[in-house]
Amino acid sequence: MLIKIAAILLVGFLALAYQAIQPPPPRTCGSPGGPPITGPRIKLRDGRHLSYKEHGVPKQLANKKIVFIHAFGSSKHDAVIVSSLPLGLVEELGAYIVSFDRPGYGESDPDPHRTAKSIALDVEELADNLELGPKFYVVGYSMGGQSVWGCLKYIPHRLAGATLMTPVVNYWWPSFPSNLSTMAYKWQPKQDQWALRVFHYLPWLTHWWLNQKWFPTSSVVENNPDVFSPQDLQIISNMVDDSDIQVPIKY
Repeated sequence: MLIKIAAILLVGFLALAYQAIQPPPPRTCGSPGGPPITGPRIKLRDGRHLSYKEHGVPKQLANKKIVFIHAFGSSKHDAVIVSSLPLGLVEELGAYIVSFDRPGYGESDPDPHRTAKSIALDVEELADNLELGPKFYVVGYSMGGQSVWGCLKYIPHRLAGATLMTPVVNYWWPSFPSNLSTMAYKWQPKQDQWALRVFHYLPWLTHWWLNQKWFPTSSVVENNPDVFSPQDLQIISNMVDDSDIQVPIKY
C-alpha cells in the first residue's frame, strides 16, 4: 500500500515538475489574441514570418548593403550602427541597412527548431526577398554575433564581409585555449556562471531557471550592472548625467 502511495506521489511530483519547466505557448503576432503587426514582414520557406526595418539610402542607390543582427535584449529598432552614428552619416556613406527581429523577437514568428544554420538561412532569405543582390554584408551586435558565425559557416558565398561588434562568446568552443576561456568565464558574476552552466548542460531547464525565485538567475536578464566592466561603467557614466536614467543592457 505504501509503495502505491509513494508511486502516485512520485508521478504527481514529476507531472508538476514537467509543467513547471515548460515555457508558455508563444503569442504570435497577427494571431487571435496576439500582438498586432505594425511593420513589414516577409514569409519564409517554412511559413514563418520575419519582421524587418530599413535604414539609410534606398537599396537601389546603395554602395553597401548591410544586414544588421540585433542583441539579446533588443529588436529591429535597435540598429546601433545607425543610432550611434552622427545624423546623416549613413546616407553620406551611401549605405543601406536592414535590421530584423530574430525569430521569437518583436514581430517575427518563433522558430522552435532554430539552429545556427536556420538563422543563417533566414538572413539569406531576407536578403533575397529584399533583392539585395548576390553578396551583402552582415553585422552582428553582442548576441547577434552568433548569427554572424552561422552566416560565415553556412552561407559564406553570399557574404561581401562580416563584422562582430562586442560579440558574446561560447566558453565551450573547443578552438579556444582552455586557460583563456576559463579565465574569461570566471570573470563573470557568479550567478551568470551558474546560469550558463544550466543553459549549456540542462537547456530544458532554461525557462524554469529564469523564472524561479530560489537562486539568482542571470544578471543580464535582471538588468544588473554587475555585468559591466569598470571601463563600461565609466563610459555609461559619461553618457548619462541623470541617475534616474536606466541604460539598458544589450547582450
